[in-house]
Amino acid sequence: MQTLGVFVPCIGFIGIILLFILFSAIKIVQEYERGVIFRLGRFVGAKGPGLFFIIPILDRMMKVDLRTVTLDVPSQEAISRDNVTLKVNAVVYFRVHDPGKAIINVEDYRRATWQIAQTTLRNVIGQSELDELLAHREKVNEQLQHIIDEQTEPWGIKVSLVEVKDVELPQTMQRAMAKQAEAEREKRAKVIHASGEFEASKQLADAAEIIGGQPATLQLRYLQTLTEIAVEKNSTIIFPLPIDIISTFTDLINGKNE
Repeated sequence: MQTLGVFVPCIGFIGIILLFILFSAIKIVQEYERGVIFRLGRFVGAKGPGLFFIIPILDRMMKVDLRTVTLDVPSQEAISRDNVTLKVNAVVYFRVHDPGKAIINVEDYRRATWQIAQTTLRNVIGQSELDELLAHREKVNEQLQHIIDEQTEPWGIKVSLVEVKDVELPQTMQRAMAKQAEAEREKRAKVIHASGEFEASKQLADAAEIIGGQPATLQLRYLQTLTEIAVEKNSTIIFPLPIDIISTFTDLINGKNE
């Protein structure tokens, strides 16, 4: 009876251990994850998503997130190719496309990608001019994306997009660019004004040619001016009457009498 009393607790303890081993063999991986399996230290493969089993004690699993990661690159101070000191920050979008490489080939793929993005950003800014960085930012973004993606490829990382967010210039450079922009606006205004004056002079020359060829046109314009002055001004205005107008009317009257 004493032997049986000792044997029953042992069976219960063994049952608990077996249940623990059974539950530890069951693994569930989400749709956006993969489970990287190592058996006795050797890489077996990546499993998931869903439910699967591993060999307890012999197998070890590490989960890897396959969703796109947004990585902020803090402001990096660099000198452009035309010797302008800049502070530039960026954002990197990447994801793991090979979970095995992301675990085996690099200790911390997020931190490694972050470091690569910082150094690449400084290098690209140093090879670019200020005007190119401000006016052709898409080209700089593509260059950054290509370089970072090429360097992180052995880690199973795919860089999909890199965007330069802010470009901070020194105060002296900002004032110089403001003066340049103001001078450019004044230049455009003067060019537009000169073009308008030129067009107006052409129209006046055409009008003078027409009036010179037809004297009656000048006389009608003269009468129209008198009408406008009479409407706008309430005071008495003495306006000289050209002899040409009178001669025109006398010629018409003589022609009718004849």
